[in-house]
Amino acid sequence: MKNEPLKIKRRGEDGNKVITVRIKEETLAEIDKVAAQANYSRNELINLLLSHGIKNIEIE
Repeated sequence: MKNEPLKIKRRGEDGNKVITVRIKEETLAEIDKVAAQANYSRNELINLLLSHGIKNIEIE
């Protein structure tokens, strides 16, 4: 059996970007609570919330 090389993408080439965001402690606590209830990581839930929000925003 031939050893196949492990092919990985360089960091940042997966379509994701690491950012820093300030968030109220109360909001973060609520995010963590929902994430635990839904069995999602905090990161997964925040991405779902942001994706939904940006697709459904209306600017007046």
